[in-house]
Amino acid sequence: MIKRGDLRIRLIGIFLLTLFSLFYIFPLQQNINLGLDLKGGMYVLLKADTSGIPKDKIPNAMNGAIAKIRQRIDAYGVKEPDIRPQGSQSILVQVPGVVDKEIVRKLKEVGRLEFKLVSPDADLRAQALEGEIPEGYELHTFQEERLLLHTEPSLTGADLVESSIGFGQYGQSEVRLQLTSDGRDIFAEVTRAHVGKRLAILLDNSVISAPAIREPILTGEAQITGDFSLDEAKSLVSVLNSGALPVPLKLEEERSVGPLLGSDSIRRGISSIVIGAVLVGIFMCIYYLLGGGIAVVCLVLDLLFILAGLRLFRATLTLPGIAGMILTLGMAVDANVLIFERIREELSLKKPLGAAVKNGFDRAKRTIFDANITTLIAALFLLLVGTGPIKGFAITLSLGIFASVFTAVFVGRTLFTLLLNTGLKNLPMLKLIPSSHFNFIKAKHFCFACSLLLVAFGMFRFYSAGNQIYGVDFLGGQVIEYQLTPSPEIAQVRDVLSGEEFADVSIQEFRDVEGGVIIRSKNDIAQKTDELLQKNFDNAERLSITTVGPAVGNILKRKAVYAVILSLLGILVYVGFRFKHFDFAFASIIALFHDVLISLGFLAIFGYKINLLTVTALLTIAGYSINDTIVIYDRIREISPKMRKLPMPEIINRAINATVSRTLITSLTTLMVVGIIFVLGGEALRGFSFTLMVGILAGTYSSIYIASPLVLLFRKPHHKVY
Repeated sequence: MIKRGDLRIRLIGIFLLTLFSLFYIFPLQQNINLGLDLKGGMYVLLKADTSGIPKDKIPNAMNGAIAKIRQRIDAYGVKEPDIRPQGSQSILVQVPGVVDKEIVRKLKEVGRLEFKLVSPDADLRAQALEGEIPEGYELHTFQEERLLLHTEPSLTGADLVESSIGFGQYGQSEVRLQLTSDGRDIFAEVTRAHVGKRLAILLDNSVISAPAIREPILTGEAQITGDFSLDEAKSLVSVLNSGALPVPLKLEEERSVGPLLGSDSIRRGISSIVIGAVLVGIFMCIYYLLGGGIAVVCLVLDLLFILAGLRLFRATLTLPGIAGMILTLGMAVDANVLIFERIREELSLKKPLGAAVKNGFDRAKRTIFDANITTLIAALFLLLVGTGPIKGFAITLSLGIFASVFTAVFVGRTLFTLLLNTGLKNLPMLKLIPSSHFNFIKAKHFCFACSLLLVAFGMFRFYSAGNQIYGVDFLGGQVIEYQLTPSPEIAQVRDVLSGEEFADVSIQEFRDVEGGVIIRSKNDIAQKTDELLQKNFDNAERLSITTVGPAVGNILKRKAVYAVILSLLGILVYVGFRFKHFDFAFASIIALFHDVLISLGFLAIFGYKINLLTVTALLTIAGYSINDTIVIYDRIREISPKMRKLPMPEIINRAINATVSRTLITSLTTLMVVGIIFVLGGEALRGFSFTLMVGILAGTYSSIYIASPLVLLFRKPHHKVY
């Protein structure tokens, strides 16, 4: 198989690569960059309103806004915030670790500080309360009190040198202001002329304090007092010191995860990986015996190389990324199964073990490359079109594809050669699935009818659900997860959140933690919800929050559609080019649509929401489904020249019968690991794993009963493939 000199070089190369990867990634907690959904933190997308800014000044305004945001975040002592422009008019802010809930609100405050006199005239105030606000005045609310203010400010933030945190005589937090020389003179004149009157202090047109002027203030120093917590005072100081933003910002998207939920995600992810790997390893060792042991070595190296790749490319490991890693385990087994089944076929022809192993690798290699390239196409478009955690999944899946092909083809062949050189004489393997001679094509009309009915029913349920089937990613709105103590009944939470502003709220149990609830709304209700839950429960810890503006939801929906369409086109072109017959490509795409539509239908039937993760699962199904189909197509292409006299239906039947063992074993191992994600992955990955389970079953069925028989509809029965 491999010359002794080459074998030695291969073994040294594998050993050095393994050693390098081990030293490169350990300790994991330092060398692998965890996403915010695993270590906790915030992902915030802010959209700038540049309608009032000349086009040539927009870049400078955006750069100024980024600088101001960085100053505000730095005031909290947050380590390693990531602040960068996203497109021409948006700013992406990622803040790791424990984050104060006020940060997001303060980020988008323009920072316009104003001092306005409060009118003491009771008649004017009464007139304003009746809806007739006098000219030169404006009505504001402060702590449930209605104040009539002069429209023209007496002082603005431009008169401020700096602000700092101080403490009053009773220990309460306050904000101290140091004014400019001009500001000091103006402030002295205003306070001297209006002793006994109130002076309202406004930030971004909201009254934050309205103290009475007890005496003239001549030193140029002022205090903002109120019912401030230390964190609120710190937040206010950061906004004032950074100055006014050069452009108003609107919150478009927020995704935050608390450290409690992040550590729970890590625990669940690691448990899923370990249990999934152990189950697959046990099955492979039982079924393929010695070959299974080699497959286990390949799987371990596969995981190791994925982690090394994540560090090498400075990629971030997210919760979907862990799901991609687990899924890679199941899909990586496919390459090994293809090789082992090919070796089994060669041994059944009474060939020597060395020749059987060599031929097995040679004949499986082309199929392995074809099958994995199609999955890579889906991953590529996920990477290009996806956002946030979805890119993490695409990167992990892509690294897993490269690693699995390398370990199965290169490492596996090297280990087999080493064993042969040390005296291996036979390679026993179990065969639970006997050689079959079924006429799969005979059932094509029945299968076509069943599939059409299933797809039609699923699509009926899908369209009947309307917008209710879409998650917050596509519709916009807010989803908040809490852990409440003591653990409540859902009805109790509904009673607490029963006001008019909660009319559209949906509340359900969050099973990942004790006392967990999920609250969904079309509006931003986070602050009011926090207040009410804290007031009515001993402890209400916010575990995570997802806020998506309707504009962003539409963009994400459009990107998801593009990702699906581009993936299908990419697969169509590749399959058509690779097999030189577009009837194969069209048949495979129809089968792929079949799998995706059935998966969508089952999501609607079982009440799962369609979000970015389920779209990711659908694209993964596309890659997985075409993988199965290509294995059969490759066998058709291989045996066609040898059986020129046989009609096409018979050739297809023989190809399916020859590969059915591999198809069932690969599906079983992949379902094992996806099942582990479904059981242990938590609420966040449940819809994702459910979609994959349905898609894998549909893909296994369609590769046998839909994709291959469909080829017959696009060509004459006597037409051969050479």
